[in-house]
Amino acid sequence: MQRISAIPADTADAAVAPLFTAIRQKMGGVPNIMATMAASPAALQAYLGLSEALSGGRFTAGQRELIALAAAGENSCDYCASAHTALGKMAGLDEADMQTVVAGGELADAKGALVTMVRKIVSQRGVISDGEIEAFFRAGFDEGHLAELIAVTAMNIFTNYFNHIAATEIDFPVVSTKAA
Repeated sequence: MQRISAIPADTADAAVAPLFTAIRQKMGGVPNIMATMAASPAALQAYLGLSEALSGGRFTAGQRELIALAAAGENSCDYCASAHTALGKMAGLDEADMQTVVAGGELADAKGALVTMVRKIVSQRGVISDGEIEAFFRAGFDEGHLAELIAVTAMNIFTNYFNHIAATEIDFPVVSTKAA
């Protein structure tokens, strides 16, 4: 059972209704996480603003989905694993790659370096060694990528923790972060 109630998608609340309208226009509906975040319009607006800003950044949609899946796997967030697997499919990601990332497995090349750095940021709470950063740079990324990766990872940590605390009901095909 959810610990924070979702706001109905047809709400007339003056602070929430325009946010839901924008979400519907972009996504075709209001995912449960966003309806639940709407318990605080400021929290939902902060999430939407950060998400929108980062969608115009240096990472492709597919790379952002890999980042989200790596954070979801590292933080055992089934809601985010489920949502970002669905979004990853829409971004053209390989199903096997997504399963590998959620399960904690390794990918090759730049994708692998990206996923590895996300996992280190999450598991090491942002305490990253010079050698780990240099490995990220050797994979073709630069300081701008690193700065943006910190922001994208932090946004995903927010949603992971939000879902854990709110016990958000999953409204996507369920993907489990637990080992089978």
